[in-house]
Formats: sequence, structure tokens, C-alpha cells
Amino acid sequence: MSYDYIALLMFSTMMVLLLTGQRVFGAIGFVAAASALLLWGDGGSEMAFSSVVKVMKWYPLLTLPMFIYMGYILSESRIADDLYQMFHVWMGPVRGGLAIGTVGLMVIISAMNGLSVAGMAIGATIALPELLRRGYDKVMITGVIQAGSSLGILIPPSVVLVLYGMIARQPVGQLWLAGVIPGLMMAGLFVVYIAVRCMIQPRLGPSLPPAERNIPWSAKLALLRAGILPLAIFVAMTGLFVLGITSLVESSAVGAAAATIAAWLRGRLNRHVMEETLRKTLGVTCMFMWIILAALCFGAVFDGLGAVKAIEGYFLGQLHLTPWEVLIMMQLSYIIMGMFLDDTAMLVIVAPLYVPLVGALGFDLIWYGVLYTITCQIAYMTPPFGYNLFLMRAMAPPEINIFHIYRSIIPFVLVMMLALAIVMAFPDLALWLPRTHYEG
Repeated sequence: MSYDYIALLMFSTMMVLLLTGQRVFGAIGFVAAASALLLWGDGGSEMAFSSVVKVMKWYPLLTLPMFIYMGYILSESRIADDLYQMFHVWMGPVRGGLAIGTVGLMVIISAMNGLSVAGMAIGATIALPELLRRGYDKVMITGVIQAGSSLGILIPPSVVLVLYGMIARQPVGQLWLAGVIPGLMMAGLFVVYIAVRCMIQPRLGPSLPPAERNIPWSAKLALLRAGILPLAIFVAMTGLFVLGITSLVESSAVGAAAATIAAWLRGRLNRHVMEETLRKTLGVTCMFMWIILAALCFGAVFDGLGAVKAIEGYFLGQLHLTPWEVLIMMQLSYIIMGMFLDDTAMLVIVAPLYVPLVGALGFDLIWYGVLYTITCQIAYMTPPFGYNLFLMRAMAPPEINIFHIYRSIIPFVLVMMLALAIVMAFPDLALWLPRTHYEG
């Protein structure tokens, strides 16, 4: 059997195992280890050990548990609640203002967390009931929370970009800086859509009645001070890194320590908060570590088979596609896979094929990391198995059913696809900041 057919057999076997409901790392790691042993005998067993050593020697991976911990302690200590209360008072007089404020809340939560699940939890438990109580359209605000929470995997410190950097062997610091402008641009597009929609249809996002928004300036300033603390954590963490005072890992430690101190200053750091934070941090970190190990082993076997060269020759030589046509096909395949798989599974499955191919086609791998992440955001919200759809269904009140949830994401998915097209057409949106910081 030729190596091309062996690679195809590996890929199809892995997909069958995933469809049976097996854990992602188990399915991928099993196929990789079994293929290595069958192809190269006892020598193939070294691939798994080599992957373990590679992970343990990859110093930036220390940022992963730090940022996960930071996000969970801010969530468990309810510091994020203060942020929403601030947006509620300051944005209430504007039509659609609370929905716009919710997007702002999601941006800040994203900048402190790196995962979408924290934004979903905060949005569904804090923002959604308040928006419903104030007469906002349930379909629109359901989409707002799902779309806003997806920013957590693009705006730094993005855990997804850490995984991409590990598998694609790209510097995480550059990937994070590359995600800043596209992430803020996408948030801005969400805000423009909400503002225009509420201007055309005021009933979708009514402004707060005068009785609720006419509060003393002293109370408004007190709420503003409450919201400044989370922003100070983000500035301390990223500012020191951008200025070159701290390294990437040191910045993650600063963020984790600052979040812990903030919870303590608010009088909310107790045993229950620490237990929940540490338990959830350990669970998510271990899951990502196993996935990275499986992905590296799988990629090593694929490299050994020369599968990437075969695919490159097929697309460019036999189908006569241009590099841009190949890139667009990759993005479409991500969107289709995202209907059935989560972001880490998608990355692990196709990274051994796509990442080397992108480099061979002459595209920048930092820029491609941003494209991949935006596509993951779209995949989070596309039926039938979009991750955010299930999270919203689990946390939404009874009056919001699955049909409302599916309808809600249509305009926001279109906005995300517009953002993806803009970043593809203008690569400097992603590359200008890392190029300026590291070469300036």
C-alpha cells in the first residue's frame, strides 16, 4: 500500500472513531500510535515519547493554566458582575445600549480569559435576564451573547491561539498581537449592526426609562470605579508584555496574581471560590495537554509519510488551483467541520495537513492563525452542533427555545464572514501589530 493510501486510511479511521463519540485525544492518539507501530515497528514507539518531551520543553505552554485560572477566578468571584452593572448604567439611555454594552463586556471578559465558555456563562446568567426584563428582543440578544462570547478565542490571551502556536510552531506572542485588531474590528461590526438594527426597529432594544437611568453622578462614578479594576488587570498584564518588561509567561503570572489580588480586595476570595477555580483550571488544562500530545504524535506520523507533499501536488498539480483558491477551500472545510466538531478537534485533525501546506503556498502562518480562529468563531455558532448553540440552550430561560437560538445567530454569522473576508483581503490588519512590535 502506498503512503498516500496509508495517510487516507489514518484520516478516515480517525474520523470514524470521532463519530462514535470517543474522546478527541483518545481517537487521534490511538490512530497515531497504532500507525507508527505498524509502519516502523518498535522504532515507532519513540514518536509518542518524543511528543511528550516536546510538550514538556515548550516553555510558553506555561501560559495556558495561568490564563485559564485568571478567567475562572474572575468569574467565580463575580468581578465580571460589576462590569455589567457599569455598562447597564452608562449605556442604558441609548437604543440598544445594553446590547452594545454586553458586547463591550464580552470584549473585556475575552481580554481576561481566553475562552468563550466564560463569556457565555456570564452573558447567559447576568446579561440575558436583565435584557429580557427590560424588553429587549429575545432573538437578537441571544445572538448578541453567543457572538460576543466567541470573541474570547480571538482577542488575547486566546487559548486557541496558544494551541495553534504549539501545533504550527509559531510564536504565541505574535499570534496574540495579530488577533487584537481583527478582534476589535469584529466587535465594532457587532456594535454597528446592533445600533443600526435598533435605530430601524426601536422595539428590539428600547432605551432605559428615565426613572432607571436618572441616578446620582456619585453612584455612576462608583460603578465606573468598580469596572476599572478588571481593566487594570488587563492593562497590567498586556502592557508589561508589549513594553518588553515581562516575557509572555511572566505576563500570564502577573495576570493570574492580579486577578487573585482583585478578588481578595473585593472580599470575595474564599475557600469555595479557590476550590472551584482550581478544579476547573486543572480539568481544562489537562484536556488541552492531552490534545496537544495527540496532535503532535499524529503530525509526526503524517510528516513521515510525506502526506503534505502529496496533497500539495494534488491541489496545485492535478486540480491546477491557485494558492488563494486552495486557501478558500481550507476555510470552507473548517466551517463545514465546525458544524460537527469543536475548535480543538478541528485544529488537531487538519493541522498536520493544512499548516505545512499554507507555508508551502507562501502564506504567512501568523496571519493564517487569525483566519483559522475567526473560522472557529463561525463554527461555534453554526448548527447542528455549534458549541455556543448548546451552551446557550443549556443556560437560557424557558421562553427561549432552540428555534430562537438558531434564528439568532444568522446575522452575526454573516457579520463574522464579512470580518473573515476583510482580514483575508487585507492581511496587514493582522500582521501590522506583531510586525511593528517585534521589528520596530
